[in-house]
Amino acid sequence: MKRRSLVQSGVLVLLLGRQHLARGATILAVRIWPAPEYSRVTIESDTQLKVKQFFVASPPRLAVDIEGIDLNPALKELVAKVAANDPNIAGIRVAQNAPGVVRLVMDLKQAIAPQVFTLTPVAAYQHRLVFDLYPTQVVDPLEALIAERFTDSSPANPPADPLGDLIAKHHDKPVAKGSDPESKPAPPKPKADTPEKTDRLIIIALDPGHGGEDPGAVGPGGTREKDVVLRLAHRLRDRINASSINGNTMRAYLTRDADFFVPLHVRVQKARHVQADLFISLHADAFFTPRPQGASVFALSQGGASSTAARWMAAKENKADQVGGLNVKAKDAQVKRALFDMSTTAQINDSLKLGGAMLGEIGRVGKLHKPRVEQASFAVLKAPDIPSVLVEAAFISNPEEEARLNSDAYQEQLASALMRGIERYFSKNPPLARNRTV
Repeated sequence: MKRRSLVQSGVLVLLLGRQHLARGATILAVRIWPAPEYSRVTIESDTQLKVKQFFVASPPRLAVDIEGIDLNPALKELVAKVAANDPNIAGIRVAQNAPGVVRLVMDLKQAIAPQVFTLTPVAAYQHRLVFDLYPTQVVDPLEALIAERFTDSSPANPPADPLGDLIAKHHDKPVAKGSDPESKPAPPKPKADTPEKTDRLIIIALDPGHGGEDPGAVGPGGTREKDVVLRLAHRLRDRINASSINGNTMRAYLTRDADFFVPLHVRVQKARHVQADLFISLHADAFFTPRPQGASVFALSQGGASSTAARWMAAKENKADQVGGLNVKAKDAQVKRALFDMSTTAQINDSLKLGGAMLGEIGRVGKLHKPRVEQASFAVLKAPDIPSVLVEAAFISNPEEEARLNSDAYQEQLASALMRGIERYFSKNPPLARNRTV
């Protein structure tokens, strides 16, 4: 009797196993990351999903058949997850298209160049099916920054006087008869020993670390690195946009201005595209124990790291692409990564000067983990022609410092310190003339 029960139990287990296999993959989570640059849809499952997709141009929509699964509540959640302000996705429809085949239709707001790829398990994630939806028409960020300069109507800027500007440029020409008698003569030319100002836009690239699928480090209270560094970047951006150097307007450019993933090489590419004068990557440190504390500033090293801790930190930050979800099959991925081998000694020396200026100011508002600028092979610092530093604002793994990172008062202090560091750097290293049109 006992043996018969065991046999029956075995048959039952076998039957359950067959049903489970027939059911296919289990959907664990669905996520949508909307952003102006691109919107990402992620479907996470316990096994790799097989898909067939096709794009319809008019009206624009992406249809995807997911094989080996049946329609379930997890997939239905995608419908409600589409935000009304998503710049790319108008809506998502899900239905059982055939036995074992679920069809996903993404209705789009504009023409899209989709990338569909899979990611193998890493960190806390299992298998991921990813849809990256890139608009075919994009706004040039450099043009936007230049346009912003000319349309800035801040009270701090005096009103434009086209006639006065014309007179100033042609002050050596005689005034025509019949001109306004109230017009004053143009000011005299500056003396020969007066330094001539460089009339151009000074652009600071701010790089809030992580984002989207990659939360970065997570504090004991649940604070995510990607969130606190984005808030810090916004505060620093406001200070930069309200400042000038030797009469030249400053503008901040963020490599990400929302919660989405940006590959490391794309962050470098973005800074170079806008011809940034400086690149500042913002992070919050973490360690296995809660004891370490204090801020750090890093520059690139062409050789070995300046310390074991710096080497460990660079290795950790360089893994962001794996967690965030880089499409390694994209045509331009390998080409753009070639930038990583072009860093120069001059760039590193300037980066050390910038890092020293910022470290000195950070030390006035908080603790420092190391009293000097550390160096290691951070992938995000390898722009060959832009002084670049990575700031670890604090140890988010330390409960006290996690609380400070969440404090508006401390974030304001830290943003002001970083701004003073930028100004201190430029006071000794004035921005050079550029051909950038402004």
